[in-house]
Amino acid sequence: MTHLMILPVVIPMLAAAWLLLNHRASIGRQRVWSILSTSLLVALGVWAVTAAQADYHTYWLGNWQPPFGIVLVLDRLSAMMLLLAALLALFCVLYASRGSDREGSHFHALFQFQLMGINGAFLTGDLFNLFVFFEILLLASYALLLHGGGRARSRAGLHYVIINLLGSALFLLALGILYGLTGTLNMADLAVRIAAANPDDQTLLKGAALLLMVVFGIKAAILPLLFWLPRAYSAASAPVAALFAIMTKVGFYAMVRVLLIVFGLDSAQPLNADVFLWLWPLALVTLGLGAIGILGAASLRTMAAYMVILSSGLLMASFAMAEATVLAASLFYLLHSTCLAAVFFLLADLIGRQRAEGYDLLSVTAPLTNRWLLGTLFLVAAASMAGLPPFSGFISKAWLLQNAVSHPKYLWLWGITLVAGLFMIAALSRAGSGWFWKPEPYTGRQRRRLDPARVATVSVLIGISAALALFAAPVMDYMSATAGQLYQPSAYVEAVLGESAMANGGHNP
Repeated sequence: MTHLMILPVVIPMLAAAWLLLNHRASIGRQRVWSILSTSLLVALGVWAVTAAQADYHTYWLGNWQPPFGIVLVLDRLSAMMLLLAALLALFCVLYASRGSDREGSHFHALFQFQLMGINGAFLTGDLFNLFVFFEILLLASYALLLHGGGRARSRAGLHYVIINLLGSALFLLALGILYGLTGTLNMADLAVRIAAANPDDQTLLKGAALLLMVVFGIKAAILPLLFWLPRAYSAASAPVAALFAIMTKVGFYAMVRVLLIVFGLDSAQPLNADVFLWLWPLALVTLGLGAIGILGAASLRTMAAYMVILSSGLLMASFAMAEATVLAASLFYLLHSTCLAAVFFLLADLIGRQRAEGYDLLSVTAPLTNRWLLGTLFLVAAASMAGLPPFSGFISKAWLLQNAVSHPKYLWLWGITLVAGLFMIAALSRAGSGWFWKPEPYTGRQRRRLDPARVATVSVLIGISAALALFAAPVMDYMSATAGQLYQPSAYVEAVLGESAMANGGHNP
């Protein structure tokens, strides 16, 4: 495989290093470097999606043979996530370059370090390196959350740091258990060795799997590990919060990858069954709590934060059904919900800049300029996020609920999802009618000018969501093939280790 596979990690790393070494460079030069780096990641994402449709691709750093070296693995899921992260990051950095990056120091360097961590987490085939990339993206996200300062961000940042430090400690504990029992942390090698593990080790292995569920549950924000998210996301600046929309999806990705590959190779007695047993009710309650939070939110930023929680709950509930068809539909929903959550964070900032008070509180009636344009953007985004036809939200939810019928407990998912959609429609209707239907007249001497670059960024991001609906058929085909690939862990193991390693219980002879 070509060296292109490592570039999604190397490019943002080099860009961040250059930005740190040249921190005295003008903000214009920093923006150019950051936008150029992120644009290259988009191109690499397109290449990855194209390349991954053929087969698995592996890249061994230093040419160390499996399972002893650091390995990167590209498949359909990791390629899709690379492209999604790059596209979202490009819109966020373009939006931030209109002034948000001036609120504090080293914004673009931190932004690139976070992309390095996110892309590394999507590509790595080793659990310890997954931990390392988690720490890189979390360290960058700590600083980005606090970027610009302020009491609200400092308080939210403290909670964010504490809960994620706890997650890091539990991650290390789980890795220690797995390494002590198997002698490896390569995911493919772990899968083989866990499938052939001594029955006396089953309890400890199940404990490690549950610990990893907690760790990834913190990242994905599922109950009871989600209460840090609304305050943290609503306190961050708009482009940072929009990028954070994919952070919970990193947790979902890690859970899917580890549970289906590492703990799912033995189809007769899979160790992930206990995790799914716990994940199902927790995900449903998370879905319901997200809907209640949306209905009771006091600002559009807080509402957007609870939209992230709701999407995490629906993704985890669909994954807990342990069916390939349901997972395929949930991956379509992942694309839709990530883009729309980012849109709402950016829309909250746009609306706040146009209101006389300069914020997005729902309970405060204030004069609003450019209400027809902003109202149109809000209407399209709200209809799609709520799942109304013919938008991507309707297609993804309809496909998911249709495929879920084969599960014996599907009525729970149907009921909570439909009620959550009703709550979202009510909340968004209340917000939209209050802001755009009968706003107070603007009496100030100077009307607030709407930044066309910011509007264009939000409009194109909404357009991507619309494109998901227009090209739903090929996207569905890709997601179905991705889910089928994920439920064949033996193919992943063979691609990484080779047939001889599988026959010899993991290590090559």
